[in-house]
Amino acid sequence: MSRVLIIESSARQQDSVSRQLTQTFISQWQTAHPNDQITVRDLAANPVPHLDINLLGGWMKPAEQRTDIEQVSLERSNQLTDELLAADVLVMAAPMYNFAIPSTLKAWLDHVLRAGVTFKYTDTGPQGLLSGKRAYVLTARGGIYAGSTADHQEPYLRQVMAFIGIHDVTFIHAEGMNLGGDFQEKGLSQANAKLAQVA
Repeated sequence: MSRVLIIESSARQQDSVSRQLTQTFISQWQTAHPNDQITVRDLAANPVPHLDINLLGGWMKPAEQRTDIEQVSLERSNQLTDELLAADVLVMAAPMYNFAIPSTLKAWLDHVLRAGVTFKYTDTGPQGLLSGKRAYVLTARGGIYAGSTADHQEPYLRQVMAFIGIHDVTFIHAEGMNLGGDFQEKGLSQANAKLAQVA
């Protein structure tokens, strides 16, 4: 049995293309792997606070020196990090907002990229500690950006995943969602075809 962690980050609930892709992924994965455990964390419904002084204090201060709010911040980060550590497969659903990922997803990443937990510093540089995991990134984009200099999603997320030791990363882009003509239909069709190969 594998554990699958799905991170939703679309601000929209209905009519969200990235959420549609997630539901397709879940349906196909459950059919192929009926015994797997799937956990969904919705960062729009339950936002994670942005990195602040309280979280830094929770990370860096000895237990006896932490304030109550620093302890709460640390416990929240621990919960998010434990979910990631327990997962064999990570799925991030990320619409493109202003050429990048939603700030809610960035906030989640800021909670789980933790020195000594998901990566460590060595004499030869940082080393990821999450080797052996797979990741899938499901994106929805108004235009067509794959392979262009305007794509700040895929290069950033690949770097972040590699930083914590996840090198097996598959991107599935639904592009052209806001373009006229057949672009939206073609973009969804291509994304769904690639999704069908995943499970």
